[in-house]
Amino acid sequence: MIETFDVIVIGVGSMGAPACYYLSKQGYKVLGIEQFAITHEFGSHAGQSRIIRKAYFEHSDYVPLLQRAYVNWKELENETGRQVYFKTGLLYAGVPHHEIIRGVKQSASLYNIELETVTDAEKIFPEFTFPENFEVLFEPEAGFVTPEQAIRLYAEQATKHGAAIHTNEKVLEWKKVGDGIEVITDKKIYRCGKLVITAGAWAGKMIPGLADKIKVTRQFVAWMNSTDEDNYALTHFPCWLIADDVKPGCFYGFPVLPEEKFGRPHGLKLAHHFPASATDPDNVNRQMSDKDFLNLEYCLQKYLPGVKGKMTDYKICLYANSPDEHFIIDKLPGFEEHVCIACGFSGHGFKFASVVGEILADIITTGKTSNPIGFLNAKRFI
Repeated sequence: MIETFDVIVIGVGSMGAPACYYLSKQGYKVLGIEQFAITHEFGSHAGQSRIIRKAYFEHSDYVPLLQRAYVNWKELENETGRQVYFKTGLLYAGVPHHEIIRGVKQSASLYNIELETVTDAEKIFPEFTFPENFEVLFEPEAGFVTPEQAIRLYAEQATKHGAAIHTNEKVLEWKKVGDGIEVITDKKIYRCGKLVITAGAWAGKMIPGLADKIKVTRQFVAWMNSTDEDNYALTHFPCWLIADDVKPGCFYGFPVLPEEKFGRPHGLKLAHHFPASATDPDNVNRQMSDKDFLNLEYCLQKYLPGVKGKMTDYKICLYANSPDEHFIIDKLPGFEEHVCIACGFSGHGFKFASVVGEILADIITTGKTSNPIGFLNAKRFI
């Protein structure tokens, strides 16, 4: 007998876990299929922390989605009794005409987001050194969310609401059969009326029309210890994002998180937000190169010269980049009645996971959502 479900979700990670939660909470018979464990270090969500912010430089149209995401993160905390959002504030720095600084100020102005201009930055934040022509801003309501914990909580809550979550099971193929969808894995065949694909870095291999559109890149993230670790502690050191005046993209980082509460890795986490070398998600070089470390050492020497310690750990995560680096959240063209997708999060998606799950549940069950996602439509590329 082939098992039948109302909805199958392919990929129970950043977006798939909350999708399973919102669907099962509404009473639908849901199956989530994950090729690895929940959670794992092969995709995009590993690494203990992700920045969350509202003054969104990428595009001001994201701000209403972020406002809803904050609400949903709080609801998850209330339902589980576990904290996933940590308010640290976020320090931005860069030359005033940089697109990141201009974008931050534009979003803050359009949506009345609290954003402070820091006039004496190196006295208020003595750990940093900035060029004289840099503008420094501070967003008090920003901070970070804990990705692995959030995914596990959503998956656990989905299971409590009746969802079946299968791990270490790889989807080989899906196809339309009659008035539904058939999903073939390396273990079984399933059928469903509706399908949600949240395959992350594997989206190009799973979604028709996207194989040549989603570029997967290998991203290096490091943790550093310091002889003056207390200066970078969670209690008073903010998250930060610096638009460098030489290198593209931006450098970003987090305070040192207490190991007894957050686990390992331990240290000051930092990374470079810019698409790096292209890779196949099934064949990633996960060894550190000289180029990887030298890039972050450049950041430390220029902006955080007091960090004199050694690297304690590193991880390789994956970006799934869309051509314009904006998300794709929509019904799948050609399969509009049966399939919806969420992909191409381009390294800035996790903060939205709580609202993307809700959006996917809306679209696949009612065909629409009240959340403003028109600018993220799939027809841009398919």
